[in-house]
Amino acid sequence: MSDYGMMDKEEIYSKVLRAGRRTYFFDVRATKAGDYYLTITESKKFTNDDGSFHYKKHKIYLYKEDFIEFREILGEMTDYIIDEKGTEVISERHQKDFKREDDDFVAQEAKTPQDTKSTDSFTDISFDDI
Repeated sequence: MSDYGMMDKEEIYSKVLRAGRRTYFFDVRATKAGDYYLTITESKKFTNDDGSFHYKKHKIYLYKEDFIEFREILGEMTDYIIDEKGTEVISERHQKDFKREDDDFVAQEAKTPQDTKSTDSFTDISFDDI
């Protein structure tokens, strides 16, 4: 395997940010010439109807020649959002009293006869028997 093939698979420097169902991977990789670039991967977990799950990934390749402008625009955009809306998360899902429509159904469906304790399986004893 070529040096590039080895370097492409090698993690030169990595950081992970876990954020709920999303995970962000920040990975420094090397070009064929041996220079570094950054990949940012968003991985989001989705649950299928049958309970199995899969991930969808989106990747951004960011090269050194774009770092300054990228950083400036990212800073400008994040500052704008914080200035306009503050740091508190505003969404239904993040409200203290948020309840998904399917929460009641899931809670009812999760209860099985085994979840309900029955005294049928207990032996009736009295302390006089001991």
